[in-house]
Amino acid sequence: MFGWEFPPHIAGGLGTACYGIVKGLAANGVKTLFVMPSAFGDEDSSVADIINASDVAVDTSVCDINEFLDKVSFIRIGTNMIPYVSSDEFRELAELEKKRQVKDFSIRYGQKYKFSGKYTSNLMEEVARYAMVGGTIAMQHKDEFDVIHAHDWLTYLAGIAARKLTGKPLIVHVHATSFDRGGSDNVDTRVYDIEKMGMEAADKVVAVSDLTRNIVINRYGISPDKVITVHNAVDFSGRENLKVERGVKDKIVTFLGRITFQKGPEYFIEAAAKVLKRTENVRFVMAGSGDMMSRCIRHVAKLGISDRFHFTGFLRGQEVGKMFALSDVYIMPSVSEPFGISPLEAMRSNVPSIISRQSGAAEVLSYAFKVDFWDVDAMADAIYALLTYPSLSRFASVHGYEEVDTLKWNNAAYKLKRIYESVIK
Repeated sequence: MFGWEFPPHIAGGLGTACYGIVKGLAANGVKTLFVMPSAFGDEDSSVADIINASDVAVDTSVCDINEFLDKVSFIRIGTNMIPYVSSDEFRELAELEKKRQVKDFSIRYGQKYKFSGKYTSNLMEEVARYAMVGGTIAMQHKDEFDVIHAHDWLTYLAGIAARKLTGKPLIVHVHATSFDRGGSDNVDTRVYDIEKMGMEAADKVVAVSDLTRNIVINRYGISPDKVITVHNAVDFSGRENLKVERGVKDKIVTFLGRITFQKGPEYFIEAAAKVLKRTENVRFVMAGSGDMMSRCIRHVAKLGISDRFHFTGFLRGQEVGKMFALSDVYIMPSVSEPFGISPLEAMRSNVPSIISRQSGAAEVLSYAFKVDFWDVDAMADAIYALLTYPSLSRFASVHGYEEVDTLKWNNAAYKLKRIYESVIK
């Protein structure tokens, strides 16, 4: 299995999902070799054998670098290149750049490459190098596994390399697409091409929701027979009833996630302003970080609600549990959310939740309030109702907990095991 992150060091839901999946697979009798770019050494090795790609030297016998670059179409043109050139000049410059890359990559053959494992400016280069190291790892362990499972576009090239070199079947798991991250008008074509390449090379494509499955079929042209929905779940083990002391008597409404366009933070801010016009005994918390954080801070200031609005920055581990323990309402107003594990985590903590209809989680949650992300009036009404009517809040809390208690990773992993069995010849 190729991943990019794994608890306790995570930047989002991908690492949480990977942990839940391998833990569920272990319970279903499936052994996992989990490969990641940069392991810290404190990952839970009881659920999977962790392989740190930064510890593996690229084997020169794995593949020819020219052939590899051709296969993955990884041509990174320098940023200082003149944008307006003829087609002949462009081809010449592209060929020169490719030769430079061949030399640069070749230097590191037989050597280890220290991956950051983060989402940095040279991410594309890390993705390509991860594919090379992934091919080496697959060859080294080819007698130890039956199927290859790659999570999201960051690992698809590694999955393709492993498949080409070992002949083992490939499953790609779509946790998000370019259309979720940037919207239909702002798709990164480089990422889209890798996504499409991975889906086409795979024996089966796993989507985290029917919403995502439809995008894979309609936007990437993948055969419906090949795409299977396996909804995400939530981990109940090790759950603690955290007792936290509130510094305020006010009710608390929480947004927890990346502060990016996809997550709809500005709709949350607009709804908060509407609620505060109707009641004063409430505070709003935006927990997370992202490229829209400064813009959101300015938005809050412009609406004049800064004294009732708090930004915590990125939360991890027990900090997330404490935030849920402090919360009276949780909201996920995502513009496009392939699934969204955080409302399941909130409901597991007995927090009434509001989610956008544009989320995969809406397909499996009956006791979360559902609104369109753009309908800030409906969003504000739902928040106000849960804050004002204790019986409604208790109803959502009790039945929400019971509902997510049935959404176990063991069940999702059982479905994945059946998919593995269907492709192993």
